[in-house]
Amino acid sequence: QVQLAESGGALVQAGGSLRVSCTALASGRTFSSYVMGWFRQAPGKDRDFVARVTGSGAGTYYADSLKGRFTISRDNAKNTVYLQMNSLKPEDTAVYYCAATGRDYCSGSGCWSRRESFDYWGQGTQVTVSS
Repeated sequence: QVQLAESGGALVQAGGSLRVSCTALASGRTFSSYVMGWFRQAPGKDRDFVARVTGSGAGTYYADSLKGRFTISRDNAKNTVYLQMNSLKPEDTAVYYCAATGRDYCSGSGCWSRRESFDYWGQGTQVTVSS
């Protein structure tokens, strides 16, 4: 069991940058044993995969459309995962959710991009990009 709390959401102008954070407030396991992910959900749309990072932080993976603009990282000493977002666009407007799973294997193509592959979720943080 792990409790996650996102922070850092804000209103930013198009072209700007923002970093959102997610801290594990309570956990039955060491933070580094969790694969961490970010998803986002725009109004009226599905919750989509953004990025994930392996427990050590050495492996990072992104939605194809976001590569080059978004960067996921983690600081295991602080029990925190970050999402740095650059060159923001109005279409990036969404609630951004942090997610965690203790699994270290996910079977099938696109497995890690599915919501159901993650077991624990934060409440989300709103990111709004104005044009």
